[in-house]
Amino acid sequence: MAEVTHDTEGTPSYGKFGVWRHALGLKPEVGAEIERLGYGAIWPGGSPPADLQIIEDLIAGTEKITVATGIVNIFSAPADEIAKSYHRIESRHPGRFVLGIGVGHPEVPGMGAEKPYEALVRYLDVLDDAGVPKQRRVLAALGPKVLKLAAERSAGAHPYLTPPEHTRQAREVLGTGVLLAPEHKVVLSTDTDAARAVGREAVENPYLHLRNYRRNLERLGFPTAELEGGGSDRLIDALVAHGDAQTVASRLIAHLDAGADHVAVQVLPMAGDPIPALRELATALELATI
Repeated sequence: MAEVTHDTEGTPSYGKFGVWRHALGLKPEVGAEIERLGYGAIWPGGSPPADLQIIEDLIAGTEKITVATGIVNIFSAPADEIAKSYHRIESRHPGRFVLGIGVGHPEVPGMGAEKPYEALVRYLDVLDDAGVPKQRRVLAALGPKVLKLAAERSAGAHPYLTPPEHTRQAREVLGTGVLLAPEHKVVLSTDTDAARAVGREAVENPYLHLRNYRRNLERLGFPTAELEGGGSDRLIDALVAHGDAQTVASRLIAHLDAGADHVAVQVLPMAGDPIPALRELATALELATI
């Protein structure tokens, strides 16, 4: 059961499984159904703006589920504004919100001249000064350097586009007692070719054209040739779980076996209603409905 509680120090509980979805596809009624199905956290993605109003609306439309940004882009959402939004949300909905932050991508305009790692450290310094607690923030982290920073300066890491092998390596870097909450894409279809086509579209654009994701996949043993042309079948199968609900559930559980505390499930395709697939997965994962 993905029970969601908050301890007296305000440290959220995420449950074993949550849902990652672009913030624009997370209307409050969708969030309420995700909560009812027994998922422990919702991860709104797509770099929501600094006012975080879309996040507050989602929290207000649910009862107790943890909501964690996956992620806020530090180059498009100034740290002082984010801190104000955090405190506004915390004052109205205590213990419900976790601030997930990341550095974006060098290929995307607007990152500025500052090196990403140094910019992230500076951003965390501002959050510290503004009183955003360490246990209420997580970092998007792939490589060892940022994973170590996540362990030192936040509650933990929220890797994106990673197979269980990365989870195993990340746990070794993070050590124990640090949250590790990877995202994993899923397609509920037993038609392998069709499922791979959906997964390949989601993986290739933009991720196989972004240096940080390519470097991470190469570190995991995928040669450059497998990252071209939309990605090899082996790559897509590693990054997108597909099959019936039981098969997909077993792939998600593999992250837990590799050291994850929580897995954020992204249902593909992004267009359309994710609830039917999430309902099937909730049954296969033995989540308890509210």
